[in-house]
Amino acid sequence: MAFDGIVTEAAAREISEAICLGKVDRINQPSKEELVLIIHTRNGNKRLLLSADSASASARLTEENPENPAEPYPFCMLMRKHLRGARVVSVEQKDSERIIEIVFETLTELGFTARKRLIVEIMGKHSNITLVDSETGKIIDSIKRITPDMDRVRQILPGLTYNYPPAQDKIPYKEATAEDLNRAGETGREVLKHIGGLSPAAAAEIAGAENRKALFDDVRESIENLTFCPRVYSDAAGKPVEFHVMPLSEYEDSHQVLTFDTLSHAAEYFFSKRQSTNRTQQRVNELSRAVKTKLDKLYLKSKRLREDILKAENSDDLRLYGELLTAGISQLKQGMTTARVLNYYTGEMVDIPMDPRLSPAKNAQRYFKRYGKAMTAIKEKSTLLEGNEAQIEYLESVLSHIENSDSVSAVDEIRNELEDTGYLRRRGKRKRQDNYAKKRGKRYRATPREFTTSDGFKVLVGKNNKENDALTFDIAAKTDYWLHTKDIPGSHVVIRTEGREPSETAIREAAGIAAFYSKARSSGNVPVDYVKIRFVKKPNGALPGKVIFTNNRTVYVDPLDPENIEKPEDK
Repeated sequence: MAFDGIVTEAAAREISEAICLGKVDRINQPSKEELVLIIHTRNGNKRLLLSADSASASARLTEENPENPAEPYPFCMLMRKHLRGARVVSVEQKDSERIIEIVFETLTELGFTARKRLIVEIMGKHSNITLVDSETGKIIDSIKRITPDMDRVRQILPGLTYNYPPAQDKIPYKEATAEDLNRAGETGREVLKHIGGLSPAAAAEIAGAENRKALFDDVRESIENLTFCPRVYSDAAGKPVEFHVMPLSEYEDSHQVLTFDTLSHAAEYFFSKRQSTNRTQQRVNELSRAVKTKLDKLYLKSKRLREDILKAENSDDLRLYGELLTAGISQLKQGMTTARVLNYYTGEMVDIPMDPRLSPAKNAQRYFKRYGKAMTAIKEKSTLLEGNEAQIEYLESVLSHIENSDSVSAVDEIRNELEDTGYLRRRGKRKRQDNYAKKRGKRYRATPREFTTSDGFKVLVGKNNKENDALTFDIAAKTDYWLHTKDIPGSHVVIRTEGREPSETAIREAAGIAAFYSKARSSGNVPVDYVKIRFVKKPNGALPGKVIFTNNRTVYVDPLDPENIEKPEDK
């Protein structure tokens, strides 16, 4: 629980200090459950981000300018109607709850002054943003409408009287006395049961304090004076797991600790990192499933083609039967169901099935014809199998890029590539990248990953197959070195030589990076081919990322995370 009552109080205090008496200049709604108010103040424009998303519910100032949809959401249009040009009167926390109320003063259509409240409930999956008329207490609208089918006790619908969420049977932390705190229990769980407005981590911190009241007073004083030091706690993988305005002992020694000058900066880091990780993983899973479905179909097709080819290759008996019937045709008559003839290759008698409706000559021709069809099938199905295997190789490389993607934009680029190559249906009206670029005389805009070896050589890594092609044939020089895992799907890797010959250290580190950005990331002793760019060619009509090369050498390395390479300046 990132936002508890204490953090909400700090957020309200910080936001109030920044935007009070400011004027609402613009209102945007970048996503279905997020709202951004641009407020003009004496210290310049401030962006206030309010989120009712269950995974990132918060109220914070932000410096980011999120992209807005082409068509505004209905709630955004309503907010613009009621609050554009309004002045911020106050920003306050409701009691000890995770609720922030922002009061606006605005003019009605008749020119009278009116007040409206924007109530932000920061409560996980129950989070909401509701606009209320202060005079009548009626709901104007909310970012999430709650119908009787969804909640029989408390509905949030236009025209209804706004009611706060039901209070819990706990002592609000703002009202808790020293005696209340000391009697709350010995463990964090017991404190959480008796004192309202605390997160489990904050309750554990209170439970472990020698003087609970003093700790409370210090924290609330730091909030009042805006002297608190927000902290974000991240796990070993760098993923944020918690943040607060006071140190949390259970995370201090076991997690990475980052401190920030404002709560908004801490919340921005916390939610953007977590949201980016979650969104990336969601996109990765979605696209992986689509590619794996395509691959399963191609695997099945290859299996059937191989079975057909094997069956056709075992059709020599058809040619033999035709020859034997032709040789012994004088002894055969029409109407026979079986012809017993001499196999002059082995000297044995052979029984050959015959169609009694056909003459012996027609039966022989029929066997020759079936044999001819089998030989044709071998050629045709071998060609089909070759094309099918090329598609499998391509999609396996795509799958490797998807699994190694570290951002939403990288996953989206791969999806665009699959749409352009026809493996996925195109979404919306996005133009085909190849044609769009060709008409303007431009090449594919590549932004490969960039790293530096421990001895100073720059290493570039493609993030998808189109970028692999651009990196290898547009960005790299003929004297640069190209690396790729041997017979394993992965990224193209280029060592920029800049007129120098790469050292053995540079080649081994770049090869480790190539193994890291391949399907063999979790393996060991991975073979990696390396060769000068001038020996790498693109076959005509080949799918993105497909190349052929000669004069290569192979080195065996373990995958190397580029973040673990010692920087030249650190030496």
